[in-house]
Amino acid sequence: MEKTNQPVNPDTPFFFRESPLSLPLYLALEERILSEHPDARVRVQKTQISFSNRRNFAFASLLPARRAALRPNPYLTVTIGLGRRLDSLRVDAVSEPYPSRWTHHIVIGSAEEIDGELMGWIREAAEFSAQKR
Repeated sequence: MEKTNQPVNPDTPFFFRESPLSLPLYLALEERILSEHPDARVRVQKTQISFSNRRNFAFASLLPARRAALRPNPYLTVTIGLGRRLDSLRVDAVSEPYPSRWTHHIVIGSAEEIDGELMGWIREAAEFSAQKR
């Protein structure tokens, strides 16, 4: 995996202040996304961290998209928007807030889950968000 030269946003550790064990998961996700999408912008917000090109295409958060008893500890919720509904057991929650715009929440509990399948979905989300609408 190619290492990015972008520094960690100083707000990132603060974002994870109540769940510090999730920070390494996030950093692994950020590194992987930025290695594949070096022009992506990262924005730390109150409830999520967004990755964007033309529009937001992926989000990292501590959204409890899975019941607590079934959630790994630590965990990170990765949210992506696609033009289709994913049919995968890895997807914890899905909605269609607009016609043909599907929001998917995927809970991960280890860096190994930031795999080719997840990154393929993130790549597809980046391409979908870059389209003119």
